[in-house]
Formats: sequence, C-alpha cells, structure tokens
Amino acid sequence: MTPPPTARPALWPHLLLVPVTVATLYPVLYVIKLAFSGTGGVSASPWPFPTAASLDAFAAVVQRTDADGRWIFGAQFGNSLVVATAATAIGITLSCSAAYAFARFDFPGRRFGMIAFLATQMFPGILTMIPLYVLMQRLGLLDSMLGLALVYSTTSVPFCTWTLKGWFDTLPKELEESARIDGATRLQVFTRIILPLSAPAVAVTALFSFMTAWNEFVLAYTFLSDEAAWTLPVQIRAFVGDKDVQWALFASSSLIASLPVIALFYALEKHLVGGLTAGGVKG
Repeated sequence: MTPPPTARPALWPHLLLVPVTVATLYPVLYVIKLAFSGTGGVSASPWPFPTAASLDAFAAVVQRTDADGRWIFGAQFGNSLVVATAATAIGITLSCSAAYAFARFDFPGRRFGMIAFLATQMFPGILTMIPLYVLMQRLGLLDSMLGLALVYSTTSVPFCTWTLKGWFDTLPKELEESARIDGATRLQVFTRIILPLSAPAVAVTALFSFMTAWNEFVLAYTFLSDEAAWTLPVQIRAFVGDKDVQWALFASSSLIASLPVIALFYALEKHLVGGLTAGGVKG
C-alpha cells in the first residue's frame, strides 16, 4: 500500500508575507540605523542598515545634564517609571474590585455605570485636557508625578474595568458558591479564587495600562513645565526643534525608552503562560 502523498505548503502565503514583513520591519530598522549613526550626522540613504555602528548618540542621551549639572536623563527615566507604575497600580487596584462588582452584583446604577465607563473611552483624552488642567492647577499638582499618575488613572480605570469584567463574566459562579459553602467570605473568594484565576487578564490589562502611561505625550507635555519633571516622551519630543531635528538623539532615546516595555512584556508573557493553568477544581 503506497503512502499518501505529503501536502506541499502553498507558495502564495509566503509571497504575500515577505513584502508585508519587510514593510513592517523597515521603519524599525531605519530607527535603529539612525540611533547607531552617531551624533556627527545622519545619512539620507534609504538603506535601513548602518554602515558603521556608533554609540555616541546613546552616550549623549544617557549622560545629558541640565544647566545646574543635574543628571536629567536619570530624573526623566525615573519620572516615567514612577508615573507609569503608579497609574498601573491605581488602575488595576480599583478596576479589579469594580469589575468584580459589575460582573457579580446587581445594584442600582449598574448599567448606567458601565455605560458611563464605556462613554469615557469613546472620546479622545485631549477633550478632557482643559478641565483636568484646571483641576490640577487648583489642587497644586502641576509638575507633580502624583498629579500626572492620577490623570492617567482617569483613563486607566475605565479601560481596565471593562477588560476585567469581560473576564470575570467567563468564570463559573459554581467555584464561588462552593467556596462560600465551605465557609469562605466574599473577600476570601475574591482574593484566593477569582484573582488567581484572573492572572492572565490582570497581566494583559496591566501591560496595556503601563504602555499607555509610559508612551503618553500630550498630557505630560501640558502638565509638566520643569525639564527635571518631564517624562521620557516629552524629552524625546524636545529633540525635534523648529529649525533642527537631532535624529540620532531622537532615535536612540526612543530605543532606550522601549526597553522597559519590552522587558515587561517578556516578564508578563511568562506569567500569562503560567496563569492559564493556575487554579481550577480538583475532583
């Protein structure tokens, strides 16, 4: 009996994916080329690979100081890290309990609350910039990391709540009912059963919340006037002047700013794989 012929992979998907991959990677490769071109000048050639590698642009970005001799890059990197972490922590902490309440309890205003949270996601954040600026000014939170973190939380909480509510809706209520029969309180059910089972959703939500706060520019540029209080996106924008654009510094600082997000993604990726099999019922 002759074995069945092996199926050959189709050629046309590869012919389609190759140009798409090239078009996707070209901007990234060109930014890398600009970053490693050094501070002496940038080649206008469309070739996306540097002819000679130089770390001068990275050194110029990392070693930057202000007029008072302060290490400005370290301060701005720390500002971005503090603001993004605080906004993520506030968003996850408040949205976990809020999403669980929306998913499990029936109370007056439940539907209106979810619609209100959804409505906040339908409008760009720039529409709320003026009222937020007035509130920040009256509260004395301009040029403040706490104030900027609270501003980012106004968009983080609704997004995280909607994302986590959809996950909580998929969890079987029988797990909670069996735990309540065994004597667990509502808080114990939430912290020891629901949250461990929701680790993948919490990780994904935290990642997007952190990325949004880390990369945000408009609000940070509006609320922060002191250079030492800037976040990294504001400083990256400062390399683009009215008459001169420091492309090498712009590209190198962009690559440096992407490293924490990449590291966080890989750290949470491992957590996601483990969280998919965490929890459950033994029978």
